[in-house]
Amino acid sequence: MKNLFTLLLTGLASITMMAEVSVSDKTVLLKLYTATNGANWNTKWDLSSPISTWYGVVLEGDKVVSIDLSDNNLVGEIPSEIVSLTDLKKLDLHKNGISGVIPSALENLKELVALNLSFNRLTGTIPSSIGELSNLVDLELYMNTLSGELPAQIGNLKRLETLAVFNNELEGQIPSSLYEVSTLKILLLNSNKLNGKLSAAVANLKNLENLSLFENKMDGQVPFELENLKDLKEMNISYNQFSGLISRRLAVLDTLNMTMLNDKGIAVLLDVTMDIERPLVAEE
Repeated sequence: MKNLFTLLLTGLASITMMAEVSVSDKTVLLKLYTATNGANWNTKWDLSSPISTWYGVVLEGDKVVSIDLSDNNLVGEIPSEIVSLTDLKKLDLHKNGISGVIPSALENLKELVALNLSFNRLTGTIPSSIGELSNLVDLELYMNTLSGELPAQIGNLKRLETLAVFNNELEGQIPSSLYEVSTLKILLLNSNKLNGKLSAAVANLKNLENLSLFENKMDGQVPFELENLKDLKEMNISYNQFSGLISRRLAVLDTLNMTMLNDKGIAVLLDVTMDIERPLVAEE
């Protein structure tokens, strides 16, 4: 009986400990609340209640592993201290009024699987440290005002399945390292200022299902290697300056049937090859 009582007390103590978040993690959460005007959130935190009851926060033991405050009227900047939540697996701040820059020391968030900062007012560049997030599967930064180039380090994300950075002000070429992320299924780079060519190495993205480069400044031949992407179901690479012949399949697959802007800024359709029985690319 005594052993049973001891066991019950031990179990109760364990549950109590699991309900209490670490002091360091709680400090970061309070910093986030203050920095983003928590008093005016749509769904506020009751700071006098246990953190396990706070909206959008998920705990494992005494650590914060998920924060989902999407569409919750957060206004302000992401505090740099957020990178101290080293057990964080998900950070979703989609569709708020967050301004400022993406914290630079992202390499501390080694466990992060999903990062969604889309539909905000973020400025500055995408930190190269994002390439240190080796567990990242979902990266969504679309509809902000991010500038600069896509960091080459993004090619280090060997588990990445979704990269959505459309509707920003990104410049430069698609880094060659990105073509090596063979896990990619969704690649949305449209409505930026990207230039240069689409590399034949796009054929390495064998799992790609959705490709959007719409409304950039890319040029050169549309690579026939796109034909090798057998899982590709959606594509829009129109409103660039691509040239040359394209296959009928690719023309039909493209949402706008390969409408390009010529050197005079006039919208024109690319010519479709008539020799549709002949393989356009070599089979592996």
